[in-house]
Amino acid sequence: MGSASGGVVPVGTSEVARAAFPKGCLAMRIRDQLGSVFSDEEFREAFGERGRPGISPGQLALLSVLQYAENLTDRQTAHAVRARIDVKYLLGMELTDPGFDFTVLTGCRQRLLDHGLEERVLDVLLERLADQGLVSAGGRQRTDSTHVLAAVRRLNRLEFIGETLRACLEALAAASPQWLASWLEPAWQERYGARTDAYRLPSDRSERDRLAQQIAADGYRLLTAVHAYAAPAWLPEIPAVSVLRTVWIQQFTRTVTDGVQTVCWRGKEDLPAGRALIASPYDAEARYSQKRGSPWTGYKVHLSEDCGSSGRPHLITHVVTTDATSNDATVVDAVHDALTAKGLKPAEHLLDSGYSSAELLLTAPADRDISVIAPVRPNSTPQQVRAAGFGRSAFTIDWQDKKAICPSGRTSRYWTAGLDNNGRDAIRIRFATTTCAPCPVRNQCTRSTQYGRQLTVRPQEQDALLERVRIEQTTEAWKERYAARAGIEGTIHQVVAVSGMHRTRYRGLAKTHLGHVLAATAVNLIRLDAWWNDTPLARTRTSRLAALDLAA
Repeated sequence: MGSASGGVVPVGTSEVARAAFPKGCLAMRIRDQLGSVFSDEEFREAFGERGRPGISPGQLALLSVLQYAENLTDRQTAHAVRARIDVKYLLGMELTDPGFDFTVLTGCRQRLLDHGLEERVLDVLLERLADQGLVSAGGRQRTDSTHVLAAVRRLNRLEFIGETLRACLEALAAASPQWLASWLEPAWQERYGARTDAYRLPSDRSERDRLAQQIAADGYRLLTAVHAYAAPAWLPEIPAVSVLRTVWIQQFTRTVTDGVQTVCWRGKEDLPAGRALIASPYDAEARYSQKRGSPWTGYKVHLSEDCGSSGRPHLITHVVTTDATSNDATVVDAVHDALTAKGLKPAEHLLDSGYSSAELLLTAPADRDISVIAPVRPNSTPQQVRAAGFGRSAFTIDWQDKKAICPSGRTSRYWTAGLDNNGRDAIRIRFATTTCAPCPVRNQCTRSTQYGRQLTVRPQEQDALLERVRIEQTTEAWKERYAARAGIEGTIHQVVAVSGMHRTRYRGLAKTHLGHVLAATAVNLIRLDAWWNDTPLARTRTSRLAALDLAA
């Protein structure tokens, strides 16, 4: 590990920086207010005890945060260390210090990942700020998510399989060129030498099908050769080979009849679920998803922010990165546990409807002493949506005898407890066909002509809570209490504007998460700088047209 990153800013560096920036700047104020921010001891486990000392890990961590605060590349960041006075002041370096090569930043990030320290940067900063009373437990926090595009191109299905095979051949050519050359046909060089999306694919459907058959057959031949007895035993361990094998399993079916091999595309209904379906050969953890009609391939990031006091800055307290298909509700317990472990457990947690559920509203106060403030989805039965006919509220549930009574006084026959599509407890209640068929108000109750009315309800305690919250969330008092949640939208906008969070710089979930943690830490420092300078929060923008006083 390198030399300590603490100490005093050299006199020469301080004098020149003060002359160049008489009013100060972000980097200088961070140094003046927080010192070196990160000590080398915080990252000791990621660095060896023997050998020649390297660059200070505390300096590299702080520099990585500054990199996201100014949205710089590794090369630009290394150049800033060599050329910028304010950066030398921040790092406590002499003006004559030549800095280091930009690849040092890559090595630092990899060490953090290898030793599970990707969240240490944000946690250390929050610990420092908690000692100063700028963040604490027991207040109010809010959480929301946004999409993150993977650092790969989107390909259609034919391009995808072609590029997957080509990427595997490229990896094998680098890992074992002699073995690959020993059996590779010359035609393969012409077929897979260039990127699949670098030339125009055939427009005729039959020609595209033949090309897909050719690529699929070549892929199976390559996999057979890689797993052959004569091939090096370590070839199947190459990540690109594993990706090729998985993609071929997901995309094709293969049958052999009388020695003739037949390869076919899998139908859409036969493809794996989106959470398992590989979307790119270059980032096997990126997933395809869609929200409100907007599709993307990549990840999803959840940001939690302290918003309990108007007298201190609103700081990001936790970051969670998931694949794009992950349901928002699945991360809430992990967020609560992480905030509790940091000593920042909130008394109130503001969430949107994507996170909320009756189970969460019940268990969070009881198990974690956290009051969740979140709207629940309205009753979506056709009768309730049209405001005509008999909705859920028109039925009486007899929980003791496990029956439901319809508005006409008839009793249900079937009561089945199980799970819904999201894996939550649900009870399905159904009336017999013979009960509903002769009913004179059948048209107001169900559109089915073959079956009786069916209801899906939560367990008794959850069902009662849902009905109560649906009534409460229509009141002005609840709306005023929940209004603070909207502030997280501004936080997401700031992080995206500052660091470009909507598109990850790296490949893989772990590296993407590290980038999100660094970006969140950078925004915290920017907000601290504004708070130190008494910079007011930006007001909501109103267009001139919207501001017109038409009554006058």
